[in-house]
Amino acid sequence: MIYCTKCGTGLADGSRFCPNCGNAISSPGPGVPPPPFPGYQAPQRAAATPLEYKIQGDNLQVVRISLKAGQELFAEAGKMLYKFPAVYWETRMSGNTVGEKIWGAVKRKLMGESLFFTYFRAGSDSEVGFAGSYPGRIQAFDLAPGQQVMVQRDGFLCAQNTVQLDIAFTKRLGAGFFGGEGFILQRLTGPGMAFVHAGGDFVEFTLRPGEQLQVDTGCIVAFDPSVQYDIEYVGGIKTAIFGGEGLFLATLTGPGKVIVQSMTLAKLRREIAPMGGASGGDERSPLGAITGIFSSDD
Repeated sequence: MIYCTKCGTGLADGSRFCPNCGNAISSPGPGVPPPPFPGYQAPQRAAATPLEYKIQGDNLQVVRISLKAGQELFAEAGKMLYKFPAVYWETRMSGNTVGEKIWGAVKRKLMGESLFFTYFRAGSDSEVGFAGSYPGRIQAFDLAPGQQVMVQRDGFLCAQNTVQLDIAFTKRLGAGFFGGEGFILQRLTGPGMAFVHAGGDFVEFTLRPGEQLQVDTGCIVAFDPSVQYDIEYVGGIKTAIFGGEGLFLATLTGPGKVIVQSMTLAKLRREIAPMGGASGGDERSPLGAITGIFSSDD
């Protein structure tokens, strides 16, 4: 028998994920340490209280969350749309010590979030609503204890207070420099409901082991930790210059689930810019500056 290196749970041969903590088993085999003692049982994390919610709208979606008395959420600052008076709110830093609060604030800034989270707690049964800052959709994740999902930088919207939001770094240098997501990703760990906002519409893929998906850089919303993320050059010089898709594509290798967005905030800004009098050209293309010269009104 093999064992999970994270929690010590016994696993069946060929297991890819730990059923207890969700840890990806990349190379199970000899040498994996056994449990600390015979009969060892890894500590179990309690499941979160079920959360009632409804996502309404099309490309300007709102998540309406019904809170029971005592239930608490935390959200990115400025994402609340409405609340009823029975929902009390408080802005604070997470962490128990001054050092934890400061380090937590630093990590949130690196993740594209604000320094503070806003916490919402229901004194009695009530409702609160959240929405993103630009046109897009909301994705809900019902995370089991220990289950994780990787999310694009600044994608977090809100979650139950049992969910852990932490920083995650891309492991490959190319993905960090050219991936559109940068070196920084967000890691959400259950138990509990978590909500993510991104642009346009969503397309979901479930990749088999070894199956690959090539995505325009910056268009990844979320993916399972078991999915490998890397960047590759598009190929020929002609494609890179005239293809209009930039020089690099993100390559995702299964197994696991991947969610892709049809519109990024960068694309939205680029399309709106000419309306404000900015010169044309696609900044992803080496010819962007040249085409901008010829599209000028001068």
